[in-house]
Amino acid sequence: MKKGFFILSLSVLSLASCSSDDEGTPYVPPISEAVIEASTGGPNQQNQLYVDLSTSTKTSVARESWDLGFSSGSAFRVAINGSLKMAVKQLNTTNIDEVQTEDASVSVGFSTLASLGYVDNPTGILEGAGAGVGTAIAEISANDADNKVYLVNLGFKAGTTTPNLGAVATDGDPRGWKKIRITRSGDNYVLQYADLGATTHSTVTISKNTAFHFSFFSLVSGQEVAAQPEKNKWDLNFTTFTNYFPYMGADVTYGYADFITTNVKGGTTVYELLTADVAYDTFGLADVIESSFTVSATDQRVIGANWRLGGGPGALPSIRDDRFYIVKDVEGNIYKLRFLSLTNDAGERGFPVFEYEILN
Repeated sequence: MKKGFFILSLSVLSLASCSSDDEGTPYVPPISEAVIEASTGGPNQQNQLYVDLSTSTKTSVARESWDLGFSSGSAFRVAINGSLKMAVKQLNTTNIDEVQTEDASVSVGFSTLASLGYVDNPTGILEGAGAGVGTAIAEISANDADNKVYLVNLGFKAGTTTPNLGAVATDGDPRGWKKIRITRSGDNYVLQYADLGATTHSTVTISKNTAFHFSFFSLVSGQEVAAQPEKNKWDLNFTTFTNYFPYMGADVTYGYADFITTNVKGGTTVYELLTADVAYDTFGLADVIESSFTVSATDQRVIGANWRLGGGPGALPSIRDDRFYIVKDVEGNIYKLRFLSLTNDAGERGFPVFEYEILN
């Protein structure tokens, strides 16, 4: 494995620009090749990192900065922050001012069946009827009486301890609990939220912003926050992640480090190739199989954790150098991409490096 290289763009297409006929805005050609260090902050992986391949732009966001994402799409859907192992449970009441108590079963782990519907479906597809399909919070109804109160486990703060070399310490102290209820007002969401023991609540109206996939809100700060680039300005997200995992004949919930999702809502697609079948260096545009992108059109986890080995007794985590990925970005550019490193030169996790090249 090579390390110690410079993290820089290797070559860029000519920056001579022309005007778009329909928008009158300058056209900037996409990056042709680059090597990117996609740091999530080290072995605590306290950040989520978004990468736009066409510009080689990186956007880092503290994963504790947000709790709820209010979809800007046509449906009224609300996502929870799976990078913190958040979980929610619908209660049989519409009264946010009723006192509630913690429920330890509302959590992420091998004891939590995916079918309980306490977390968002990890494919990234928001639509679904619950029971592990779609968002954990049911679609917000135009009929107020249908919108129940939810018990919210806020998950865990980002870790602060230093783990053994090559390991991670992503979970810190528990972040506590809240109760929430969400209704609609025209094209807006209305969020009510409070501590479990409170008999009064706070209310905020949240508008859809169609430049972004979501409007984000922090239940801790009580503020809307910027937690993701504009919907057509990123392709890959490096993050901790709540996934489904097969265990004893059923799917359970499980938290991953070093996870990579694609911008499924924006149209980024990807497929995996093994070097035993085709060489990275000789792979060209003529070799792309369009039908292979199909799975990732409805599942953001094709790269997921498949790009690395988790390690074990006597073996540190490492990249899988027997595979690479073909990525079609939100603008339709197609790249080949492979991972070069999981760690930095000191062997610390949270510093993955990858290279990519546009296919012409």
